Amino acid sequence: MMKETSVLCLLFLMSLLSYRTNQARLTVSPSSSQFFKDDFVSLSCEEDDSSAGWTLRRNTSRENKTQCGAEWGKSTGNSCSISYILTEDSGVYWCESREGPISNMVNLTVTGGSVILQSPVLPVMEGDDVTLLCKTKTTPSNLPAAFYKDGSLIRKQPTGHMTIQHVSRSDEGLYKCDISGHGESPSSWITVTDKPTTTPPPTSTPPPDDKHVSHVRVILPVLTAASVCVVVLLIRRLVHRKPEGETQTCRLYVSRFVL
Repeated sequence: MMKETSVLCLLFLMSLLSYRTNQARLTVSPSSSQFFKDDFVSLSCEEDDSSAGWTLRRNTSRENKTQCGAEWGKSTGNSCSISYILTEDSGVYWCESREGPISNMVNLTVTGGSVILQSPVLPVMEGDDVTLLCKTKTTPSNLPAAFYKDGSLIRKQPTGHMTIQHVSRSDEGLYKCDISGHGESPSSWITVTDKPTTTPPPTSTPPPDDKHVSHVRVILPVLTAASVCVVVLLIRRLVHRKPEGETQTCRLYVSRFVL
């Protein structure tokens, strides 16, 4: 029973390690959450152990949990490419392994319009700078644009770029942009994650006081010598041999330092 329990515990720990090391991260190239119809898009499952057998899957308004290479896209190893992405390809994408764990999920929006907002496809960390680009399909991407968050105008930029410096959780929300004469982009959600806290180094233990150290150094030999004397007394009594001089010395020694 003990051996069987040990084996089960070992297998459990191995499964936990496997779960942690087989986690993947889904990346998108070009790095954007919005695309024009007929754009080329590549998605990759980035992880350390390629033996996990990661598969790209997605949910759209028309289909659920379909696999790259079987129902859509072209699969190459842990990557999936869509040569001409369509509006019906809009949806949620993720990586999934044979063992079950999944990666982060990415929401991609494909528009048939003429304006998109290029924004971070992955969550951004507090304190980082984030640049948004309002882009048209057929003209240069440096046209004046207005940027909105949660439906409210943030500001207008003459070159179509807007940088949010040192983002915080209050910057999390739904963003879109508008270029006069060309139209409005779809909306995309920007997620802001907490900055990881650094654990302070452990405080060093102060050295013991010299007085206490000296006291311990003196007491330990005394106690040891006293213990020897006590043992000698017990042995002498057991064998009925009691040399008076030796016994008296030990008694004095014990009464002086122990009692």
